Amino acid sequence: MKNRIFATTLLTAAALVLSSCEKAAPPEAKVAFNVVEASIPQMQKAMQEGRVTAEELVRQYLIRIATYENVINATIAVNPNALAEARALDEERKAGKIRGPLHGIPVALKDNIQTVDMPTTGGTIGLAGFMAPWDAPLAKNLKDGGAIIIAKTTLTELANYFGSGMPGNYSSISGYSYNPYDPRRDLREGQNDGRPVMSTGGSSSGAGTAANFWAVNVGTETSGSILSPSNQNMLAGIKPTVGRISRYGVIPITADQDTAGPMGKSVTDVAIMFGVLEGKQPDPNDSATTRCAPPANNDYTPHLKADALKGARIGVPRIGYGTVVTPPGMKETRGEVPEDQMKAFEEAIAILKQAGAEIVDPADFPSYMSTDPQTNPLSIGGCDRPGSEASTACSSVLAYGMHRDFNAWLAAQNGKAPFKTLDELVAWNEANKNLGTLKYTQSALLGALANDLEKNKAKYEADRKRDIALNGAQAIDAVMAENKLDALLFAGARGAGVAAKPGYPTVIVPFAMVANPPTPAYPADFTPLPMPMGISFTGMACSEPRLIELAYAFEQLTKKRQPPPNMP
Repeated sequence: MKNRIFATTLLTAAALVLSSCEKAAPPEAKVAFNVVEASIPQMQKAMQEGRVTAEELVRQYLIRIATYENVINATIAVNPNALAEARALDEERKAGKIRGPLHGIPVALKDNIQTVDMPTTGGTIGLAGFMAPWDAPLAKNLKDGGAIIIAKTTLTELANYFGSGMPGNYSSISGYSYNPYDPRRDLREGQNDGRPVMSTGGSSSGAGTAANFWAVNVGTETSGSILSPSNQNMLAGIKPTVGRISRYGVIPITADQDTAGPMGKSVTDVAIMFGVLEGKQPDPNDSATTRCAPPANNDYTPHLKADALKGARIGVPRIGYGTVVTPPGMKETRGEVPEDQMKAFEEAIAILKQAGAEIVDPADFPSYMSTDPQTNPLSIGGCDRPGSEASTACSSVLAYGMHRDFNAWLAAQNGKAPFKTLDELVAWNEANKNLGTLKYTQSALLGALANDLEKNKAKYEADRKRDIALNGAQAIDAVMAENKLDALLFAGARGAGVAAKPGYPTVIVPFAMVANPPTPAYPADFTPLPMPMGISFTGMACSEPRLIELAYAFEQLTKKRQPPPNMP
C-alpha cells in the first residue's frame, strides 16, 4: 500500500476536487445517470440528452476513487484540474462544439506516459514529483479529442524493468496494487511481503478501470502489459502494432517492442479510444508511426460487426500453448495450462465454430519445432539480468534497448529531468536505498547498463533480427499465410510473447472466471476467489481492423464481462 504521506496527498487531492464539485453544483441538482459499468456511447448519449454533464461524470468517478482507493491502490495521482477541464468541455458542448467521441469522457494513463499537469514517475522514487515539460503525443491526442485525463494509474516500477522478483504493480512510490476481484494480501510463506493474492497482471494497472474509477485507461506493453492486466481484470484491451500509437513521451523499455494501447470494459470502448490515441498524422518524432495507415477519420467503429465470425478462419497454436514440450537445450517443460483454463478455452473454440468460424487446429508455429536451441523461440530467454548471458540462448534486445532508449527519453526532457542518463539513476538508487529504492534490487537496470551501446551493438542487432524472424516470419506470418488465417487464438494473454517480438497486434475479450492457481498452496483456512480469464485474437502487422471485428463478434455472443462483486 502507499506510504502514509503519499496516500494522504492523493486522497486530499481527490477531496479538494470533490469539494469544488459540491460548491459548483446547485443543491437541487440530481444526477440521472450512473457511471458504474457505463460505456462511452452510453455516456455520450446521456450528455447529449442533458441527463449528465462531464462535470458530473468526473464527480462520480472521484467519489469512487475516494471510496475504494484504499482497497485496491489503483491510482498514483489525481488530476487537480479535472473538474475545471470538465466544466470547459461542458461549455463547449453547450456551444455546439463536440471534439469527438471522447468529448467529456474521464480516462486514466499509466504513469510512464508524460503529461504536463501531473507528475510522470514510472513508479520510481528517483522520478518522484517530476513534471514533464510537454505532453506525450498520445496524451495530446486525448486532450485534443476532448478526453479528461482524470488520473495516472499505478504500475510496476519502470514497467517491470527494474529489479528481480518484483510482483506486478508494485512500485517504490505507491507500494502494492490489488486486484478488485480479490483485493486481499497473499498470506503464503515466501509471498507474504504485502503483495496481492490475485495478480493484477502485467505492469499496466487495469484495476481502476475494472472498479469503475474512470471509463477507460491507457496501458503500455513491451511483452504482455496490456494483455495480461486486461486478462486479470476482466477487461477488453488492444495491444496495437508497434507504431500505431506514438511512443514519444513514454518512459521506455525498448522502442523495438514498446506500444501504448487502450483497456476498457468493452471492445466498443477500446475501439473508440484506439482511434483517438492513434492520431490523424504520423508523429515526426516517431518514425514507426508510418507503419500502418489509420482508418478514415480514425474511426474503428465500422469494424464493430456482430456477424464477423461467419466464414472467418482462426488458427489454434497448441505446441507451447497447452501441448507441453521440453524445448531443446532446456530441462524445464513449456506449455502447461491449468485444466479449468483449458476447458474454458475449448468452450470458446466451440462458440466460434457455432458462429460459423472455420477453426484450423492445430496451427503450430514452424520455429517452435526447431531442434536447435538457437532457433527455437521457446528456448530463448532474455539477456536482461547479470549472469543470464550464460544461458543456452538469450536475446539482448530488452536490455540493450533499455540502456539506449531510457537515455533518449531523458534527453528529450529539455533539461528538466532529474537525471541525464540511466547510470545516474542507478547510482542515485544505490545512494538512497534507505528510501526503499532497492527492495527488489535493481538487477534489470544493471543488466541494461552492462549492455555497452557500442561494444554490444552487433549482438543486439543479430538478436533483434533473430527475434523478428523466429516469432514473425517463421511463426505468426508463416502459419497464417499457409492456412489463410484471419487470426490466431490464445487462452488469456499467453500469445503476448510471440506477438511482442515482431510488434504484432492482439485484441483480448473477457470470457470466464477460473481458479486462482494454488501454487504454492494456500493456508487451510483461506479460500481464494475466482480469477478472470480472457480470449485473445492475434494477427499480423496492421491487422487491428479485422481483429476488432472478430473480438467484437465474439464479445456479443458471450457477454461475459462482470464487475467486481464487492465494489457496487
